[in-house]
Amino acid sequence: MAEIRAVFVQKFKEMMMEDPKVVVVDADLAKASGTWSLRAEFPDRALDVGVAEQNMVGVAAGLSSYGYKPFVTTFTPFATRRVCDQIAVSCAYARQNVKIVGTDPGISAELNGGTHMSMEDIGVLRSIPQIVIFEPTDGVQLAKALPVIKDYYGVVYIRLFRKVIDDVFGEDYEFDLFKADTVAEGSDVSIFASGIMVQESLKAVRMLKEEGINAELINIHTIKPVDKEAIVKSVRKTGCAVSAENHNVIGGLASAVAEVLVAECPVPMLSVGVQDAFGEVGKMPYLKKRYGLNAEDIVEKCKQVIKLKRG
Repeated sequence: MAEIRAVFVQKFKEMMMEDPKVVVVDADLAKASGTWSLRAEFPDRALDVGVAEQNMVGVAAGLSSYGYKPFVTTFTPFATRRVCDQIAVSCAYARQNVKIVGTDPGISAELNGGTHMSMEDIGVLRSIPQIVIFEPTDGVQLAKALPVIKDYYGVVYIRLFRKVIDDVFGEDYEFDLFKADTVAEGSDVSIFASGIMVQESLKAVRMLKEEGINAELINIHTIKPVDKEAIVKSVRKTGCAVSAENHNVIGGLASAVAEVLVAECPVPMLSVGVQDAFGEVGKMPYLKKRYGLNAEDIVEKCKQVIKLKRG
């Protein structure tokens, strides 16, 4: 178990010490992201543009054009909706090397409420060419991923839950940015999950096991480009699928998985996620129940899709 923000800052500090080209650019939320602590040691490479997110991305694109490796950090809606044009034109179209860190995605914005609760960020960025979309599920995966992402040239969006969460992976975990992880093997139904929904899905796998249902759990940490091979391999074994995400079911993981299935291996599929709704104020337990993001919801969808498979 680890606080994701602490893992991010510690690993980022290590990267800044090892690579003088790594820069962080904030938009008045450095204390929230944790990068405030980097300013004392790296005053020339920990920058803040104030409440000006479009400028933040523009500055990052400029730094990239001079050979730097900028990471921008802010809350998810500000890192995607507010700066969509700058990401599309100044970064992706211009083929710059900019990393975008959006924190508190989906319901994890909690008490910040609906305006700060981005349910559509993956959908917004997924439709822009030249962008990789990555969502870690725990601190172990994040720590392994950051150096890989730093050394990858291009635009990468990191969808970052900031708070404490249970570890799914051990220290011997081997990370591949473009390959999904098999968390649990099964033969009855495939569960494709991302971010904090991997932990909920793992609970669901155990609950289903008690009822004699063997579910396979695949962690889709990179939603674009999605690991088509992993999806097809799993559903060819199980014959049906459920997606689970902390995001609108339109445009996110559900859409990515469905696109693969329709094109390469049509099987019954259902989705667990936000059903095309805005967010609202609340703590995580309430919001999980409100939007149907609990393990019990995944269990129910798995049972339904197995019935569809059987006809």
